[in-house]
Amino acid sequence: MKKYFSHLRPLERRLVVGVAVVVIVVLNWWFIWPEFSDWGQYQRRLDAAEHSLKKYKAAIALIPDLQKQLSQYESEGEFVAPEDQGVDLLRTVQQQALQSSVALQNTTKPNTHTNDVFFIEQTENITVLAEEKNLVDFLYKLGSGPSMIRVRDLTLQPDQPHQRLAADIRLMASYQKNQTAAAKTPTVKAK
Repeated sequence: MKKYFSHLRPLERRLVVGVAVVVIVVLNWWFIWPEFSDWGQYQRRLDAAEHSLKKYKAAIALIPDLQKQLSQYESEGEFVAPEDQGVDLLRTVQQQALQSSVALQNTTKPNTHTNDVFFIEQTENITVLAEEKNLVDFLYKLGSGPSMIRVRDLTLQPDQPHQRLAADIRLMASYQKNQTAAAKTPTVKAK
């Protein structure tokens, strides 16, 4: 190539260099310049990836604290065997009804729901007859005790002589699942 270029006259050399420059400019205009808009997209994707990486690293840094909280929550409360949970719920409701002077009119058989990872939920419908103050006291003490019972639905109406309130209440109690089965999950041993 050098030999061929050295045999050209100065005007021909200028013409070859000029044609080469034009070809390079046209190729840049055709292939490279349209791709410059992609640079902004790549920069935005890079920034988004770095932001996600920072969030993931922050979440990973929280794992030891979350594991401590999880073990603390798992150890709280009392464990009631699954076969005794329905009886425990009914016994707790009856005891609180006696303490709060609430007449327990009707109860239904508890239903069990096990969709949660840590808890088994027992749902029971009860019908009570009580004065306003006693009913409020009954509901408050059910929710504030260690029993983890809460009111799901409540329907109030006055009784026939309009002296007391008749209430249809759906109670939901949460009981811990047996943690020994969860502790037996297989682990991978490092070599």
